[in-house]
Amino acid sequence: MAEKVAMSTSSELYVQEYERATGRRAPERAAALAPLFRKIKRGEQLPPRGQQAVDCGFTAQTLTDKDVRPTVFKYYQWVLLHPLAEYPVRELSDPLMGSTATVWNVFVSDLPEPLTINQWQVAGMRKLPLRSQKIVVLENSGVAVWLHHLHPEWPLLLQGGHNLNSAYTGIVQMLEQRGVQFAYLGDLDSEGIAIAASFTDILREQTPAEVLQIQSPIQVITWIGNYGIAARKRTAGQTFGESTLQFEADTISTRGEFVEQEQLITEYERVIPEWLAKDSRTVNK
Repeated sequence: MAEKVAMSTSSELYVQEYERATGRRAPERAAALAPLFRKIKRGEQLPPRGQQAVDCGFTAQTLTDKDVRPTVFKYYQWVLLHPLAEYPVRELSDPLMGSTATVWNVFVSDLPEPLTINQWQVAGMRKLPLRSQKIVVLENSGVAVWLHHLHPEWPLLLQGGHNLNSAYTGIVQMLEQRGVQFAYLGDLDSEGIAIAASFTDILREQTPAEVLQIQSPIQVITWIGNYGIAARKRTAGQTFGESTLQFEADTISTRGEFVEQEQLITEYERVIPEWLAKDSRTVNK
């Protein structure tokens, strides 16, 4: 009881100090950030910033984009710069997008993970044996970093949005030629389905239905039902020339709700091991 009172008092003090120092009212949901501030003060290892925001009940960009929820962003930044100025934020960073392909536990090598592969290295990667015939493809870099931190043995490939550079395309097509199966996971919004379509477009053998075995149409309905956030701007209708992608896009558009990957970490921890375990075997092609 005493600990709860202390935590509540600390959160209230931040609000009072903020309002006194800035002359602005603290955001209505200022208390939602209290658990995050306590972790920072204790020096705990934190996930990437987007995951922190979702864990506090906000959308993923709330703590990184000042225009998403301006009052929350300003309050968060002020607390870090003033009451918590002496406490370093121990968070995992996710600067993994660019002109490379980023993978974890895909190739057998003595190099530290993750491997970032540029276009000149793609051909040489053919000589390395593979650790698994299955790879989980993740749209968001912060989610990939956090899942690797939680499950360092999982084979992962970062999609990196629409960033289909030559190194990325070359690695994906080379892995497919070597018999690797992909399972794609991304944001369940209009943009997320479009990014999934971009990934399936570069494959020559596997169909969208195969690549979306985990993020299947039925699973999308369930996740939207359990975690959906209403927002018409992120759920606009789209047209695809493939039935699985179209069904998922229509589900999101009809419901008018989206789900961010950061909301699904617990779900991923359930469904990814199940998929990896199905007919899983080590390959060396």
